[in-house]
Amino acid sequence: MSGALSEPDPATRADIGEALQEYFDGLYHGDTARLARVFHPGAVYATATDRALTRLTMDEYFPMVAARPAPASRGEPRRDGVVSVWLAGPVTASAVVTCAIGPKRFTDLLALVRLDGRWRIISKVFHYELVPEESTTCPT
Repeated sequence: MSGALSEPDPATRADIGEALQEYFDGLYHGDTARLARVFHPGAVYATATDRALTRLTMDEYFPMVAARPAPASRGEPRRDGVVSVWLAGPVTASAVVTCAIGPKRFTDLLALVRLDGRWRIISKVFHYELVPEESTTCPT
């Protein structure tokens, strides 16, 4: 690799896709055990959407997920998808993904690292927008 971002080969893309699916499933079902499998324990969760920095550790983030009603429990349709995946090197990747929970439509910038033979999220930086409930169906 020359230092530039590159598209992953099909096998690497599939491996990263498995990690991203675990992430989506964990969010949709409010399953912190799934999320703990895909997030590195030292991962960071961050946003400045509300004009102030929110930065959490996984020990702070997972209880928030566990405390809120999961989209699956409310009968919400799945609204998640992968926009792009890029490699910065053989063990470093970035993914742009979208998902929605209730009236919030999220764009997540995920940094992933490959450790011990699997891809894990090391940072989640995101933005969200509020959209009316009847408009939250995503075409993806």
